[in-house]
Amino acid sequence: MASGGGTVASLWTEVNRCGQNGDFTRAIKAVNKILHEVKEDVTALHCKIVCLLQNGSFKEALNVMNTYSKILGSELIVFEKAYCEYRLNRVESALKTIEGVSEQTDKLKELYGQVLYRMERYDECKAVYTDLIRNSQDEYEEERKTNLSAVVAAMSTWEKASPDDLGLSETTYELSYNAACTLIGQGQLTEAMNKLQEAEELCRVSLSEDLDITEEDIESELAVIHSQMAYVMQLQGRTEVALQLYNQVIKLKPSDVGLLAVTANNIITINKDQNVFDSKKKVKLTNGDGVEYKLAKKQLQAIEFNKALLAMYTNQADQCRKLSSGLQSQNPGHPRPVLIQVAQLCREKQHSKAMELLQCFADQHPESASGIKLTMAQLYLTQGHVTKACDILRSIEDFKHKQGMISALVTMYNHEEDIDSAIDVFSQAIQHYQSEQPGSSIHLALIREAADFKLKYGRKKEAISDLEQLWKQNTNDIHTLAQLISAYSLVDQDKAKSLSKHLPSLESMSFNVDVDELENSHGDLMLLIKGKLPKNYDQTANPDQERWLPMRERTYYRGRKKGKKKEQVGKGTQGATSGAASDLDASKTANSPPTSPRPGSAQASASTSVPAASNVVPPRQQKPATAGPGARKKASLTTDKLMLLSCVFFLTYISLWKVLSGFMVKEYLISIVCSVPSF
Repeated sequence: MASGGGTVASLWTEVNRCGQNGDFTRAIKAVNKILHEVKEDVTALHCKIVCLLQNGSFKEALNVMNTYSKILGSELIVFEKAYCEYRLNRVESALKTIEGVSEQTDKLKELYGQVLYRMERYDECKAVYTDLIRNSQDEYEEERKTNLSAVVAAMSTWEKASPDDLGLSETTYELSYNAACTLIGQGQLTEAMNKLQEAEELCRVSLSEDLDITEEDIESELAVIHSQMAYVMQLQGRTEVALQLYNQVIKLKPSDVGLLAVTANNIITINKDQNVFDSKKKVKLTNGDGVEYKLAKKQLQAIEFNKALLAMYTNQADQCRKLSSGLQSQNPGHPRPVLIQVAQLCREKQHSKAMELLQCFADQHPESASGIKLTMAQLYLTQGHVTKACDILRSIEDFKHKQGMISALVTMYNHEEDIDSAIDVFSQAIQHYQSEQPGSSIHLALIREAADFKLKYGRKKEAISDLEQLWKQNTNDIHTLAQLISAYSLVDQDKAKSLSKHLPSLESMSFNVDVDELENSHGDLMLLIKGKLPKNYDQTANPDQERWLPMRERTYYRGRKKGKKKEQVGKGTQGATSGAASDLDASKTANSPPTSPRPGSAQASASTSVPAASNVVPPRQQKPATAGPGARKKASLTTDKLMLLSCVFFLTYISLWKVLSGFMVKEYLISIVCSVPSF
């Protein structure tokens, strides 16, 4: 026993020396020898667990703790157990272990904050770190501030929460970077870019002080900052510069799989349906081992959505359906997987199936029905079913009385010449605002538009009540009063006369205009109308009263003079001239004999070089037959009508598109912000 005791003492000395030197592998060997001599030694078991943690052998350490749980007890190794579970990505188990302790130490609180951050419980995490910073004074204060700023950035980015001013000084590049992430979440892109540039400068200065760090090491550390800069540029529309910066980060092959996945994803979003081969290569980088533990849930979700969209862009219909169906099962209430499936069906011209899918989702998830119904309306419009689209839009309670929706419905009903339905849309909207916001600007504007619409289509009786309501709101509105009198003049002339008494007198409406001067200034008026006048314009001459009529319709038109056409030189078949043709035509010669010329004579040789008859027009001089003046005028009128109808339809379609362009089934890709380097 004496020799055994000496052996154990020397082994403990070896363990102590190895621990100070950081040689935990030799320390484990010495601890195992101690446990061989003194089985179930609590201190030796604890030392072995710590050495295993230092070597990264978390599973083995957890097995030791589970095997000797009765000997070690729960309070002694609670931190080590929770830490192993956290590093093995068993965050729920780690949370349960920590919360099972009656009293938490500072190091356990630190771990508790990291577990809460990983579980995206940011409010609780923020409270933990705020308490630690307030009640701790040691060399780890800077790290705690960095983690707290990361929590604030995550809340701003993923929860769109307004950050509190916690007084965190941005003395390190990590703090500056997290502050930039916070600004990105608030949409302050210019300020975020400035902050990222400050973080880059701080990082270079900080790392350049260490002589052992190479330029490649500095660039690797700057990769996350550069990727975030590229993201800001992408949001600002500077996609070409952003793409170059993203590719520079990819070439560095960063060890952070989360950074690599986010950067590759954002490159795919810039490529969209172009450069598909590059996107296929980049999508492989989003599948690295451990990516799911490095990114937030929304980041992972965006990457999966983009994989499904990329499959659609590359015409991998089965793969797209498989991915979108999986996303729908993982996110049953999220509308985006359904929209991807609908977009794929529309690409395959299966509009009826797409409509059934949308209707089914809207019935099962009424909280998302508004956006889904907008998509249904857009699909109906693309198929030409305008009335069905209107019925769908009017069933959306959230948007039913919005000004944009009212405008869209009236435009579509007007296109279908369903004036009664358009007026009904106005009436329902006016009743809504009459009860909710009476006398508001929106309410009065709707009444004004309804009255103008009814007057335009001859519904003067229906417009009278609207005009009266408007005039009562503002009796000084002469324009409304004039419209009201005009409408009553066709319905009730006595009422129109009584209302005309409210019109202002001529004296009060005079604008001190000199009529004679105005009549004599026709030259200036013509200058305003026509712009630059011709050189020979005479201001003293009376203008032609028929100048607005076509020349053929004017009284003094006498038609064109008929005369002989000038002989054209150099036109016709190759080598022929019109003058020579008339001279060489034997039929036009006065003393020309009727018989054929004899062979060998000059006349015979001439007749072989020109056409036999002078009235035959060469092919290049032939012109297509034209119809008479009446037919040409008729065709012109028909063309004008078609042009007018085409313009009307085009303008109507454009107005619809402007209102409903945001409701289309969009094949879009989602860019995501880089993860904040907090833990």
